[in-house]
Order: sequence, then structure tokens, then C-alpha cells
Amino acid sequence: MRQSVRLGRIAGIQIGANWGVLVIVALVMVGLAGARFPGQYPDRPAVAYWTVAAVAVVLFLASLLAHELAHALVAKANGVRVERITLWLFGGVAELSGQVRRPGADFAVAIVGPATSVVLGVVFGGLALGLDAAGADGLLVSGAAYLAVVNLMLAIFNLLPAAPLDGGRVLRATVWKLTGDRVRAAVLAARAGRVLGLALIVLGLGLALFGGGLGGLWWALLGWFVVNAAQAEERFAGLDRRLGGVRVADVMARDPVTVPSDVTLSEFVSAMAMRYRFSTYPLVDASGRLTGLVTLNRIRAVPVDRRDTTRLGEIACPPQEVPTARADEPLLDLLPRMAGCSDGRAVAVDDQGRVVGLVSGSDIARALALAELRDTDPPAVAGPYRPARPVAP
Repeated sequence: MRQSVRLGRIAGIQIGANWGVLVIVALVMVGLAGARFPGQYPDRPAVAYWTVAAVAVVLFLASLLAHELAHALVAKANGVRVERITLWLFGGVAELSGQVRRPGADFAVAIVGPATSVVLGVVFGGLALGLDAAGADGLLVSGAAYLAVVNLMLAIFNLLPAAPLDGGRVLRATVWKLTGDRVRAAVLAARAGRVLGLALIVLGLGLALFGGGLGGLWWALLGWFVVNAAQAEERFAGLDRRLGGVRVADVMARDPVTVPSDVTLSEFVSAMAMRYRFSTYPLVDASGRLTGLVTLNRIRAVPVDRRDTTRLGEIACPPQEVPTARADEPLLDLLPRMAGCSDGRAVAVDDQGRVVGLVSGSDIARALALAELRDTDPPAVAGPYRPARPVAP
């Protein structure tokens, strides 16, 4: 999920928002200041409605952030790398770049989000009761009550047993625990997600046709998102079945050709590009640590008359945006990170951050082809067939 605005860091996790969050802000503001508050307290000035609605929106977004942050912190505690948290059109998403290795940890990561929303719902409900008992303005009581209800509804909806909702993760963890098969559990949760998504689409279209208006279209759009996300999870489960035992070291090109970042493009083309049959070159410092990544396509984009004065470091993908991994890391954990300015490449580094390998899309495609051959070829000897662990190319 691309972040349009970066809001800072919490516990080392990048927090940001996508433009789609503006839709949430608009819907909540209009719903509260334009309908809910005037209907309950018609004698108040408009500025009072909009002020309380603005505060409620901020606290609602904070509630979404708390829900996702709870997921992220528990995931980090279980050894899963958290890339970022992004608030967007359908609430929030904590982007994890790895998988938990135990069903108990999978359950904990999933359930903590809805549990956080329940706690927030109880807190805001208590606040509403306290404000009412203290004789506070009715608008404040109504705003707190709204936040209590919406957090409880968020928890209930997310607990539906269908991926990609938290309830789908709970279902996956439970089936994984009972069967010992993570892939089977993931496929079951994803298929449940597709059923739920289709049901939401039908419900939304029905509401839209019979007077539900924008509310019906919203449910249909949410259902479309759930269907697509569930299909993506089922495809990833298929990758897990084929590449579950593959490590980065099994597919990477070892000891790639590296280049200092201060070399000019003309020098690189004449001395390196014409000599080696590679399209990607990691840039390193004197210690061999990654300082960037350059591809032939990036060089081609620079006009010929500027190549004598342009250095590789000026056009390279910066190191913080290059996907990196340890050689012993599962390949599946790396795949979600292989995007952005690195053109589908990733760099393997050692414990000191020195470059030891390079992973490209063709390397992964070859690993998939080998996995399919491994799974479809008959055994060479009599007896039950058990797929062997992949070996390094």
C-alpha cells in the first residue's frame, strides 16, 4: 500500500496515510455534522456540529491506527518484520513482510486487533456515560457514544471468519493448529473470504437498487475489495505450497558484480556494461556495504551527453528503498518486498550489511518452474513420494 503522506514513526514502525483516507474523513464528518448531530440536537449552531465531528474523526482515525498498531507490535514480538502501517480507504493496514511460524503466534497477531477495538469501544462507552452523568453537553456525549459503537462494530466485522479479515486469520490459525497444514488452512480462509466478499457485493447492490443509495455502493465496493484480497491470499498460499522450503540462498546469484557509486555512467558503460552480461549492479562502499542499486534501464534513461558527468549514485535506487534479505531468510518473506524503484530485484546481505547475492524475477520464476517439476515428476524409486527440499541452482 503506497503512502501518500508520512505521519512519523511509532515503535520504529513507519506510519502514513493514503489519499483514500480522505473518503473516510468526508463520510464521517458529513454523517455526524450533517445528519446525526442535527437530528439529535437541532438547536445548536453549525460550528458546534462540525467541531465535535472533527474531533470524532481524529479519534476514529486514532482508533484505526491503534487497531493496526496492535497487530504490528505483536507481529514484531513474534519475529515478523513490519514494513509500515497505512490508513486508507477501508480503514487501515499493517504491512508485514514475513510470516509467523507457529499457529499460536498467528492467532495472537490476528486476535489482538479486534481485542484492541473492543477495549476502545468500552473506554469510549464509559466516557459517554461519565460525560452524561456529569451533565456535559449532549453533543460530546453523542460523539463519545458514536466512537464506542463504531469501535465495537469494527471488532465484530473484523471477526467474521473470512480472509483478509482478522477473523479469517483466526480461522487460519485454528485450522493450522488442528491439521498441522498451514497452506490448507490459508486456502480455506481465503475461500471463505471470497464467499463473504460476494455476499457483500450482492447485499450492496441490493441496497443500492432498493433505496440504500451510497451506503449500498459502499458495501458493494467493500465486497469487491474482500474478493480481490481473498483471491490474492489464495494465490499466495499456492506459492507457499511450492516455495515453502526455499531460502533466498537457494535462488540468488552469488557474489554479484558490484560497482562504486562515484563511477560515471560513461566509465561504467565502457568498463562494465560491455564486459558483463548483467542488467543489475549493486553499488557498494569500500567495505562492501550496499549504497544503491542501478540497472541498465536507469542508465539508458540518461541522455548520452550527460553520461560523462553523471555518476551512478545520482541515478541509483537509494539503499533504503532496495529490498534486502539475509541469505537464510525464506524466499516467501522476501517476495512482498520486491517492488518499487528496484525494478523487481532484491539484494542479499550478510550480518554486516555486505552484499553477498542478487535476486531477480527470473530467479524466482526458475524456482517456481523447478518446484512444479519436482511436484509433478514421478519418484525415481519405489515407495511413497516425498518432495525433496530444493537445492541451490
